[in-house]
Amino acid sequence: MVNLTIEVTDDLARSLGEIAAAQHKSIQDLAIERLSSLVEVDPEHRAGSPAAVLRAMQASPHLSASDVDELDRAIASGRLPVRTRDLFPD
Repeated sequence: MVNLTIEVTDDLARSLGEIAAAQHKSIQDLAIERLSSLVEVDPEHRAGSPAAVLRAMQASPHLSASDVDELDRAIASGRLPVRTRDLFPD
């Protein structure tokens, strides 16, 4: 385990102490818990997961069919032609 020292303002230290006391934890335990939550990624909340896609589909703004058609046209207009070459020339 690595020791880490973080300097914080007196006001922040007091607030952290109050929160920790209310939760019957040490300030160190509270800090480790909160810092850990910043780096832990729940698989359901990971970008591109099925749950994340469903949440995005259900969130505002809800698109109309004409919005989707316009997006399809924009994508099609940005496509470059496919150029193939003969990989096995005679």
